[in-house]
Amino acid sequence: MRYADNINLAFRAITAHRLRTLLILIGIGIGVSSVILLTALGDSARRYVTGEFAALGTNLLIVLPGRSETTGGPPPLMGETPRDLTIDDALALLRSHNIRYVAPITVGSAPINWRGREREVNILGTTASMQKVRHLELSQGRFLPDTDPRQAAPVCVIGEKIRSELFGPERSLGEWLRMGDRRCRIIGVTRSTGVSIGVDMDDVVMIPVASARILFDSPGLFRVLIEAKTPAAMQAASEDIRNIIRQRHEGEDDITIITQDSIIATFDRILNALTLGIAGIGAISLAVAGILIMNVMLVSVAQRRAEIGLLKAVGAPARTILRLFITEALMLSLFGAVAGVLLGLGAVELLQRLYPDIPFVAPLWGVLAAGGIALITGLLFGVLPARRAARMDPIQALARH
Repeated sequence: MRYADNINLAFRAITAHRLRTLLILIGIGIGVSSVILLTALGDSARRYVTGEFAALGTNLLIVLPGRSETTGGPPPLMGETPRDLTIDDALALLRSHNIRYVAPITVGSAPINWRGREREVNILGTTASMQKVRHLELSQGRFLPDTDPRQAAPVCVIGEKIRSELFGPERSLGEWLRMGDRRCRIIGVTRSTGVSIGVDMDDVVMIPVASARILFDSPGLFRVLIEAKTPAAMQAASEDIRNIIRQRHEGEDDITIITQDSIIATFDRILNALTLGIAGIGAISLAVAGILIMNVMLVSVAQRRAEIGLLKAVGAPARTILRLFITEALMLSLFGAVAGVLLGLGAVELLQRLYPDIPFVAPLWGVLAAGGIALITGLLFGVLPARRAARMDPIQALARH
């Protein structure tokens, strides 16, 4: 039997039972689209998180007071530590030839007021280097002045959301903003960037770090952001930071250094494992669809006993019968896989339109894996019915006993 005849017979057998074929295609299609959608969700989450960390800056190192080994838990974000990090500690880090910028940070919250309009906001005390480390852009005015970080100054830079809510269409540059029991003049407005790693930079007021220390009566720093000169210099910069702080803290190694690369790599590994795990869960549905194919093919073999007996009676070898039923199973798998790929890609496109901030894209390996698993499943589960048909005795098949 020619291959064209083989395909033609298989196609006619498939279309002869349309409802049964439709149910198989739905089962396979749901399985394939599930794998594509789940891999797209996992891979998109991985790329979104790593992209968010990459947007924090390049060659970034974060220095926190205290060591994770001190308490056996994560490094403290707020509260008491063995020794505070100070502005002098941060400035001393500039002695390293591997460090380009150092941005000390103090954070807190306070009510701000302008002409009776008041709201509670996050206050971030930092220096001019913050703009370079975080790649912040301004829509109006200028950033914090590049002066001695130890000197307080009554100036501030506000986020676009604060400008919009407090000032509306009125001019904000040059206005005095009351902050707690102090005042500062607005010298700049940052360009809208949205939420980054849980921090809405549009809803932040930035003031000189010395002013923030006075406002919050806090001698220590929340953390220090550091930009190494090159990616290759990050390891050397980390060692320099540890050595400099150890010298200043009487030999105590009481800081925790987090590198941007290590954060990205950790999230990348976690989300990759999660993607593979949920893809495996989706692939289970393809196995269920394979069992459905096998059961339907077994029923088809029983219903087509006369056809099988006639083929064998006219001299068709067992391999022809085997190939005919395997072709039918593969065609069902192929049609179901194509339908599932289209359905899965359509679902991913819909998610992209609903949530444009997240880069929803179906990874090529997920699409190929889903389609490949569907075909392999159809082949494996189609072998048993095909072998049963090939071994059938022609006399018994024609007699329908």
